[in-house]
Amino acid sequence: MNRIPQFLARPVALAVMGLALALGASSCATTANVAATSDFDHAVNFRAYRTWAWYPKQANDTEGGPARGYESFTDQRIRDAVTKDLAAKGMTEVAGNASPDVYVAYSVRVENKQQIAGGYPYSPFGYGYGGYGYGGYGYPYGGGRAYNYKAGTVIIDIVDAKRKELAWRGTGQAQLDQNSISEAETYRIVNSVLGNYPPNDDRRPSAVR
Repeated sequence: MNRIPQFLARPVALAVMGLALALGASSCATTANVAATSDFDHAVNFRAYRTWAWYPKQANDTEGGPARGYESFTDQRIRDAVTKDLAAKGMTEVAGNASPDVYVAYSVRVENKQQIAGGYPYSPFGYGYGGYGYGGYGYPYGGGRAYNYKAGTVIIDIVDAKRKELAWRGTGQAQLDQNSISEAETYRIVNSVLGNYPPNDDRRPSAVR
């Protein structure tokens, strides 16, 4: 009589353990996710861009330090990450007065954000619907609770140097472990943003600029 329950006990225990490990891995990877988006001028032939330089009016200290004229750690890391990523894509950095094909500019900000945690621990969505409610009653999905966190956002612009017009913009945002963007987080966000460059555009018209 007890053989069937004993036979099923081990697979059930393994399944529960697997679920627990999966949930644990998911929660640990929360801050590792980067939401990266991009937009671009569909009339541009990005394959023609070979050289680049930093935008001449790029701020030296995007963190808003006590003085100007030097780079913050975040600036140094962003510049290093961008330089390495574009080099891997076959683009060459030149001096700003050497007539580059494009200029690269960036901005950084850290903001306070609020998220609605999903009320159902096994929800496949991970988070609630941001307080939009379910069924029109205005309650967070699953009765979730709001929590505050820091979010770091990096915006990278590719500007056509001849036309002085924006050709491509990428944005990346990630939840931070502290009040500023760490070294690892900086490289992760920049690499995620530039992972969308150059864009694949099937809608580009035959007459490009």
